[in-house]
Amino acid sequence: METSKHNIMPELKISFIKKGVLRPRSTQEIASSNWIIGCETLDRDMADYDQYKTYIAPLGIKRLRMQAGWAKTEKVKGKYDWQWLDKIIDDAHQQGFQPWLETSYGNPIYQGGGGINLSAGIPTSPEALEAWDKWVEALVIRYKGKVSDWEIWNEPNFGDNEINLPEKVAELNIRTAEIIKKHQPKAKISGLAMGHIDLKYADLFFKTIYEKGKMSLFDNMTYHDYVYNPDANYAHVAALKQILDKYAPTIKLRQGENGAPSSSGYGRGALGDYDWTEVSQAKWNVRRMLGDLGHDIESSILGIVEMNYGVMNGPINKKNVKGILEADSLNRVIRPKIAYYAMQNVASVFDNTLQRIKNIEPTHNVETPLKADEVKYNKETDRSLAVYGYEHTQSKKQVFTIWLDEAIPTNTNLTKNVNFTILNGNFDKPVYVDILTGLVYEIPDNQWKKVGAKYIFNDIPVYDAPILIADKSLISLKK
Repeated sequence: METSKHNIMPELKISFIKKGVLRPRSTQEIASSNWIIGCETLDRDMADYDQYKTYIAPLGIKRLRMQAGWAKTEKVKGKYDWQWLDKIIDDAHQQGFQPWLETSYGNPIYQGGGGINLSAGIPTSPEALEAWDKWVEALVIRYKGKVSDWEIWNEPNFGDNEINLPEKVAELNIRTAEIIKKHQPKAKISGLAMGHIDLKYADLFFKTIYEKGKMSLFDNMTYHDYVYNPDANYAHVAALKQILDKYAPTIKLRQGENGAPSSSGYGRGALGDYDWTEVSQAKWNVRRMLGDLGHDIESSILGIVEMNYGVMNGPINKKNVKGILEADSLNRVIRPKIAYYAMQNVASVFDNTLQRIKNIEPTHNVETPLKADEVKYNKETDRSLAVYGYEHTQSKKQVFTIWLDEAIPTNTNLTKNVNFTILNGNFDKPVYVDILTGLVYEIPDNQWKKVGAKYIFNDIPVYDAPILIADKSLISLKK
């Protein structure tokens, strides 16, 4: 591919001394984390697992979201050809990945069997629903030793079909979840999988399941809320959680699919009409990952590879360039994009050995008395910053994520110096990390000081991608 503005990383111009670069961690080195990577559309041959499977483990993400593909597996009524899916699930399991498998879409060999495209209708006829039940049962029995995380139907509220009424989709979720639990009682099941956030739709969906006494079947409810500024939707997510809490306050939300394109263009799907480049795509993805982590929401990024939606007659009719690997028209991987490496940097630092500091909050009075477990910060700027704090479960050493969150990610890396004070901090030696590049810098001694449990940082460069102020012990460098 020719070099262009779309794959050149603008220089981050800061005066700190470079100490090295983050060491990527493979899947095998990470017990668990907040992240899921999308391996969608394999059931419709828009991507090829064999072409990209070697890129998954070095990324450092264990869980893989994918569709099981009823129509691809049962092309003749009553006969299942599992060969294509066996190959994928067996390889994923062998490599230590954890498939999150979706039972959708439908199967047009049955009258009223539902569609196979994005925005397709669910199965509706008695014959098709009976066949659906048999499909789900056979699927779970076959893979229950290798798959424990399931989802029902992708984006039922997407598009303009009038089949997928929330009450009907809720009923399909219930009947499917009951079959899964019958054969795998400890399975984790995701419901809803809503495209964008439609609060009225979600309310009717949750209410239907609640009134039938079936909320206990589900471990989480998922949503896909594509917004141009990845930090702009958390009030909307909170409104969705408030509705869910009316019916099931112990069930969490999971962000089940999100990502940004690496170039613009009509027909490429969500967020297409913005001048995206690989730089702004990478910023969007890591801001969404770390924003979700800061809100205690599991986060799935679409997706591992570019997908050739043009092979299907659906609402997206061109290559979907949200993939973090570039692919050609034959689904062959060409190269990783900037976003691949940026997400690799996130996975290098953040796993479940870091716990979110839940009571971190800004203060304009750095002398405010604190309780023992409180952490506060003061930013000497009126610019809007996203700030989240974490501490290691054993050492209690801390890392803070910081970025300018007020706008859509840009294609330049212009920084602004801010002064920053952390109260009740815990650092031995703080370092500065640029997540986009993975570069680790020494913070000069004259730009930070410790006064009791107060850490004062001066002239720290921030921009519209995450930087870290982290204790050195939490950072591993390439040798």
